[in-house]
Amino acid sequence: MKRRAIQRRQTLAMQVLSYGLGASVLLIYAHAGTVSLLIPSAFFLSGVGLVGVFALLSETYVSDRFADHHLAVFQVVGHVVIQLGFLLAAPAIGYAFLNVLFLIFAVASLRMTSLQAAASWTFTTACVAPIFMLASGPIGLPVSNSMERLASTLSFILTIGQCAFVGLYGDSLRKKLYRRSVELADANKRIEELAELDELTGSHNRRCIMRMLDEEIARARRTQKPCAVALIDLDWFKRINDAYGHPIGDEVLRTFAITTFANIRPIDRFGRYGGEEFLLILPDTAPETADRVLERLRVIIANLDWSAFSPGMQVTISAGITALRADESPDTLLARADRALYSAKAQGRNRTASA
Repeated sequence: MKRRAIQRRQTLAMQVLSYGLGASVLLIYAHAGTVSLLIPSAFFLSGVGLVGVFALLSETYVSDRFADHHLAVFQVVGHVVIQLGFLLAAPAIGYAFLNVLFLIFAVASLRMTSLQAAASWTFTTACVAPIFMLASGPIGLPVSNSMERLASTLSFILTIGQCAFVGLYGDSLRKKLYRRSVELADANKRIEELAELDELTGSHNRRCIMRMLDEEIARARRTQKPCAVALIDLDWFKRINDAYGHPIGDEVLRTFAITTFANIRPIDRFGRYGGEEFLLILPDTAPETADRVLERLRVIIANLDWSAFSPGMQVTISAGITALRADESPDTLLARADRALYSAKAQGRNRTASA
């Protein structure tokens, strides 16, 4: 709401400046004797008064109750009424007020929907048409003397300049919107990544790794290539937590995950299956190759300097390895890997076993 209020203040400040410039042109006409001095004064006060009403609605946050917090249609109606009212009051310089209608719609087009634009155009048409069709006097653009020519020139120059400024402002809004869309896309991508990652270890979470398992099984059947999986368990992890504390246990899990990532291929899939248990998927890998990969990883983990976390600490892993069979479901595949892991633990841990 604060940001929207700042946007409204900027727009309203531009409107006050526009009325000030318009009143300056009218002062030149008044100096030339084309209109009375009352016209520029009344014009400026009417414009500032209307802007003040919308500023009050903005500062009290009444505007935020509406879907269009700029109240674009109401602003168009108010400004059009002022311009056409002064056109009728001073038809001798009527084109100076008609010019401003283009500026009003240029600014409003940055905020209006298609329906709002149609409503604003209909209202303006209903007001302008009778003036042109029924008014008896001419609507003038006086250039009979140098002062009038100066005022008429400034009227066009200022209107065109303000329209150009609105165009530049619109371009800046488009660029800002583009930057926001890029930032939003990056944020959404990051959210998707976080939704698939285990917060502690940075590996894929269970939901994600199970989806990847389904994908790799489908790919293996489609390409007729082997696929192996391994369930990996950190040996006696509960004892590590009890002896050294959960913060140290968390560091052990992170270190194990980082080490595993550093020693597998880009096409391999690794995720936290639950607690201290992890799932490693090895696409295009024969059973004997999977055995070698897991044995190598086991040796690397066992040889890490775990004493850096606490003197005398030693961490090892056990792994159950199995290869995908024809028409085998993910549950059946994982059940065999789990049995192999149980076998590795039963044989004393710090070893791998194949099913």
